[in-house]
Amino acid sequence: MPQRNPLILANLVRNWVDEAPDSELLTFVSINDAGEFEDETRSYRQLWENGQRLAAWLRDEQGMQQGDIFALVMQNHPEFVDFMVASSILGTVFVPIDPRTRGDKLQYMLNFAECKGAVVPGYAVANVEAVWASETDRWIATLCGSHGNYPGVNSALQGPLPSPELEVLSTDPDSAMQLLYTSGTTGDPKAILSTHKRYAVSTALPTVLGLSRKDRLYTGLSLTHANAQVVTLGMALNAGIPCVISRKFTKSRLWDITRAYDCTFFNLLGGMTTAIYAEPPLDNDRDNPVRKILSAGMPSAIWEDFSQRFDVELFEFYGAAEGGLCFNPTGQGPVGSCGKPPPNLQIAILDEHGNPLPAGTAGEICFREADGSCPQMSYFKNPDATAKKLDGGWLHMDDIGHLDENGWLFFHYRMGGGIRKHGDFVNTAFVEKTLSQCESIIDAYVYGLAVSQDMAPGEKEIIGAVVPANRARFDVQAVFAACREKLDRHSVPDFIQVLEEIPKTASEKPQERFLVEAFEAHPGDVYTANR
Repeated sequence: MPQRNPLILANLVRNWVDEAPDSELLTFVSINDAGEFEDETRSYRQLWENGQRLAAWLRDEQGMQQGDIFALVMQNHPEFVDFMVASSILGTVFVPIDPRTRGDKLQYMLNFAECKGAVVPGYAVANVEAVWASETDRWIATLCGSHGNYPGVNSALQGPLPSPELEVLSTDPDSAMQLLYTSGTTGDPKAILSTHKRYAVSTALPTVLGLSRKDRLYTGLSLTHANAQVVTLGMALNAGIPCVISRKFTKSRLWDITRAYDCTFFNLLGGMTTAIYAEPPLDNDRDNPVRKILSAGMPSAIWEDFSQRFDVELFEFYGAAEGGLCFNPTGQGPVGSCGKPPPNLQIAILDEHGNPLPAGTAGEICFREADGSCPQMSYFKNPDATAKKLDGGWLHMDDIGHLDENGWLFFHYRMGGGIRKHGDFVNTAFVEKTLSQCESIIDAYVYGLAVSQDMAPGEKEIIGAVVPANRARFDVQAVFAACREKLDRHSVPDFIQVLEEIPKTASEKPQERFLVEAFEAHPGDVYTANR
């Protein structure tokens, strides 16, 4: 049997073709207009053969050569993973982009990454077409080929396999596999040069999380984000664990999907936990096959309630696409802690001068390798941002937190994102929990904004952004009353902002800048308490 380096995705898939070619692996689920589940599957053999076909198509039809860059602007279609394999075979670099992105931001992301083309489903063609109207040297391809005069990849997938089999041109694990954009909440997003080796870190996760091929993973997070792509999909591809991937996240059908496909594990990020917790309790909440949830940012205020309500174990973690990692396994660390780093990493809390802070003192969360060396990380065409990120030999996370006396990490807030009011920091998790427990609210997020002119420098007022279950019957004063009953005086929202939906990134992270824009543009949707 030929030796193929499994740190290269195409080689990993090809190795599995020899071991388990047709075993159940990936199931992609969409929901039709009738609310029914429709699915499509991929085995290792299908991934390899589709990767071969698409690699030949990229080379022969689109002129893509080793080192060239193209974009995948789509939701969680099976073709997304087909193209990941194809890119690895051809030695190209792909750029995942949330298909909701449009206008100047989309133009920036495509052009800054030097994309020579983009693969786009019909629902996002107009967005890409609009920003590339004058780019005659760029190609656009759709999934089905029925939108404009653009070619469809379906014809390539239905065609014959290349003969002879294409050689895997990706050979260096330290070379770029993809460009992963950061969320870009402040200014233009940065593009992380994510390597083949970086993708292979998911190899160790099943052991850490206590998962085996008897489990079935689930994610509704976007594959354009590192979490779903590296953690969930990466574990499935590396360990042969069956995985269910829904077209997009749906909190109202989350538990229905896990029941229908017998999923035992899934991953939640930040605001997703509050959104799910805000759903009205049902008699069958505990009747689900899920045994473990990997959560990032589970508010300590709802930690135990969430676990008991859905009868699941919570395994908390902290990390970012750039690196850095902590785990709090079920029952080991204190509730509310993000955990401790794995043996290959050191963690420290540093002050603004790069000096370590003692236990219990808040500062910036930073990581470095266990041997004291600086982690490897690079932003595409942005050496200044890279140098800042790795200043002093540490990977700076731009997050504030503290370590307790036993070395457990506690996250406080994103740098620049904390709410300080009347001299104290407000724990937004407790405010969000109170809002989520209101039966009239189906989603909630709390952020800070300096609205009044008489606020002290650096202080903000508390904005409770909420989505009512029934806007016509929504009693905002009852919400204020519930907050006054359950929260301390300084934590009660100063304003309730009523929305049709809370704008979120591909990783379901609420986007404050759009909430602030809406707050200022639609004052009729903002309410204060009648005391």
